[in-house]
Amino acid sequence: MKPMTRFVLAAFAATALLPATAMAEDSKNQGYLVDTSGSIVTSGTGLCWRDSDWTPARAVEACDPGYKPAAAAPATKAVVIAAAAPEPTPRPAAAKPLPQKMSFSADALFAFDKSVLKPEGRTKLDDLVAQLKNGTYDTILATGHADRFGSAKYNQKLSESRARAVKDYLVSKGIPADRIEASGKGESQPMTKPGECKGAKSAKVIACLQPDRRVDVEMTGTLSATASH
Repeated sequence: MKPMTRFVLAAFAATALLPATAMAEDSKNQGYLVDTSGSIVTSGTGLCWRDSDWTPARAVEACDPGYKPAAAAPATKAVVIAAAAPEPTPRPAAAKPLPQKMSFSADALFAFDKSVLKPEGRTKLDDLVAQLKNGTYDTILATGHADRFGSAKYNQKLSESRARAVKDYLVSKGIPADRIEASGKGESQPMTKPGECKGAKSAKVIACLQPDRRVDVEMTGTLSATASH
């Protein structure tokens, strides 16, 4: 066959392959002319035919040695920094109630049958003052009591005098006078039971009646949570 005839036949064969090649190209979308099996069509010298979808990113080393697809940059993993949780707000300590009632032995505060505070009696009341200064209180009630020796009138007066002595001392230590009430109950509210401490006035009976000689201090309010114990 003449050379011209071989060229015409090659061209005709290439033309015949175009429909099938186009279908494969659409399915593979490689950017090169492919045959029906999806393989890239090459010439006798190894050349490839690019189609209109070809881009450098689709370059194949065998067809286009000069093009090397750029390596895809590794995906950057997002680093999530969790916000620090706010520190919990400390809850204020609940206020404690002040002791509702404190009873002081009259013998510890005063000499027998007296209403003047002894030095050791002031020391005992200092502890009460410390508690009151560490708290918030509404009222303080000081109530004096006496034993059964002596007349009811005398014992009433003695119990009132002792209650006032306690109030005056608290006021001298900075406790507001308008928050303190002083009163006396005389011998009307003994702590001893009927039939106890029988007998005439004697050292033994006086000692037995000691619980009846007292000053009760009642308070309403709360104690500061920061107060020392």
